[in-house]
Amino acid sequence: MRKTVLITGASRGIGKACAELFSQKGYRVIINYNKSEEEALKIASAIGATALKADVSNAAEVREMFALAGNVDVLVNNAGIASQKLFLDITQQEWDRIFDINVKGMFNCCQAALPYMINKKSGKIINISSIWGITGASCEVHYSASKAAIIGFTKALAKELGPSGINVNCVAPGVVDTDMNRELDTDTINALKEETPLGVIGTAYDIAKTVLFLASSGADFITGQVISPNGGIVI
Repeated sequence: MRKTVLITGASRGIGKACAELFSQKGYRVIINYNKSEEEALKIASAIGATALKADVSNAAEVREMFALAGNVDVLVNNAGIASQKLFLDITQQEWDRIFDINVKGMFNCCQAALPYMINKKSGKIINISSIWGITGASCEVHYSASKAAIIGFTKALAKELGPSGINVNCVAPGVVDTDMNRELDTDTINALKEETPLGVIGTAYDIAKTVLFLASSGADFITGQVISPNGGIVI
């Protein structure tokens, strides 16, 4: 039986890489997007996937997306936003928005996906956090806090869903060459490379390969864990 994976925020970066790798492994792929329709449709056409629009922070839109998607065997909660700002400059609106997307979006998608998984007594949920959710980052308190919340959510949900045969894990990437980090200047990138024992910046596919493993039968005995592909910058 062909399994279905739904990947949120899959129009670019890590989500796009995940969609491509899952497609190569024979999964039925559902690409979620919100604003990047052109990019999502292009990817979907290229890999034979289905693109569905939904703002993950909107529970009604998420429920409609899952109704269209049908039964989902693997959920990858990848949709997220980032922001760099001094703590005292963060507005209430900015704080709420980053938690709406990064945390509430994950909550909404899990609630929509779980009835089928619990009934089937199997399923894989992979939540995308960040090394900054583990260590914290200066000038990214709101982002770091939201990514730390994803880790706590993952561990708690894994304990609750274990008896139902559902694995819940977290991937916390290090510095990766995606749109989110392309605003960093060359000096900053070079400094991050020097801090990384492997001496390189990660790619979206480095992270996607970890996600694909956690969705596979090879990870059936892994749940509630935080896997951090980061080149050794955090050990």
